[in-house]
Amino acid sequence: MRNYLEVLADILLSGEVREDRTGTGTISKFGMQMRFDLSKGFPAITTKKLAWKAVVSELLWFLEGSTDERRLAEILYGEKFEGRKTIWSANAEASDALTPTLGPIYGKQWRAWEGKHGIEYDQIMGLIDSIKNDPYSRRHILSAWNVGELAEMTLVPCHVLAQFYVSKDGRLSCHLYQRSD
Repeated sequence: MRNYLEVLADILLSGEVREDRTGTGTISKFGMQMRFDLSKGFPAITTKKLAWKAVVSELLWFLEGSTDERRLAEILYGEKFEGRKTIWSANAEASDALTPTLGPIYGKQWRAWEGKHGIEYDQIMGLIDSIKNDPYSRRHILSAWNVGELAEMTLVPCHVLAQFYVSKDGRLSCHLYQRSD
């Protein structure tokens, strides 16, 4: 938590005020970094309410490969999902599509990346296989930034790329690049 608060203080003290696509404006500082040792606990924010169930539901939704906002609502709320909102509802409502699809966002990129000649690649299964069978590879990478499909996404990815590293003692590390929060 201290790491997060120090980063926020640094941004407030030396960041620059910028306009953004929402019209709200931001204070930003490029290239900030934080490190967490998950063996010492999960780095949950304690200065505000954390919607843990929504976080887990969204991750499960990504992992199953869905881009349907109503499916996220179903995972989050169960049988009582009809009419309930999710963090993605406004994006789905802004979409021109007749269904609540969000375009080829995270789930599509993670589980069905469209490659050459329309061949789909499951990055999650490829990553698991690669870590198991070639643990010291430097190619354990998961990407959501598919340049060819960005224009079709209702919101381009914030967490763009993750690279995984297996040390000789078997510890798994992850380096996540996030373009925005």
